[in-house]
Amino acid sequence: MKANRILYVAKEVVPFTASTVMGENCRHLPQTIQEKGHEIRTFMPKWGCINERRNQLHEVIRLSGMNLIINDTDHPLIIKVASLQMARMQVYFIDNEDYFSKIRLDDPALLSREFKDNDERTIFFARGVLETVKKLRWSPDIIHCSGWITHLLPLYLKKCYKDDPIFSSSKVVLSLFDDIQTEPFEDNLANLTLFQSIEKGDVSLLDKPAGINLAKLAVEYSDGVLMADENVPEELCAYAKAKGLPVLDYDRTAVENGSFVDRYHSFYTDL
Repeated sequence: MKANRILYVAKEVVPFTASTVMGENCRHLPQTIQEKGHEIRTFMPKWGCINERRNQLHEVIRLSGMNLIINDTDHPLIIKVASLQMARMQVYFIDNEDYFSKIRLDDPALLSREFKDNDERTIFFARGVLETVKKLRWSPDIIHCSGWITHLLPLYLKKCYKDDPIFSSSKVVLSLFDDIQTEPFEDNLANLTLFQSIEKGDVSLLDKPAGINLAKLAVEYSDGVLMADENVPEELCAYAKAKGLPVLDYDRTAVENGSFVDRYHSFYTDL
């Protein structure tokens, strides 16, 4: 397909978060793809560890002001933006005081599941990204998801937004990393995800609300899967391949020398 417009949705992006495999990947991939002549947008959560003054974030008033109802409660959606001047890139931030301000990616609590609302957090982020892109009136050919916080986005795209003209031709590429939540989510995760045309059978994997099952659900509703980390659980790799989806295996050399960008670019166009 022609992948002219690519939406990157990520848990981490350097320099707003620390240098990790995912953070570096999600920083340099969009820039290089943009330099190849494609139009890109990048979204991430506005984690509490992100210093707004140092990174010169500012609210985009025309995109903010919407409320998302999750678990029968209204939650305001705030959109902020910052520029990476040398890369000529803008990064949009999904913000909400309840869901993001208290979490620092350098805090082990994020991984130990001290925060019991990670289920609502991932729902809010996925829906917040899609609603904001609608407001931008920008139709992506590819939506590239990276990190556990993005794992519900493929479901919402394919079940709730597939008939929206903005997303009717969008395909989802899922990058899998070694960030699968090891502690279970709340027992009612499956029920919380229900929205518009989503039915219980669509999210039966979440009857056991484990991080590995959330990742499998993301695979279910994706059009292609990239193994972006050498430590992705083998169970998850096998699951993606068993689905018959296009899968690009991890290549350490390509990651180290930067040629993974060309591999990913070819993967986009072959979908």
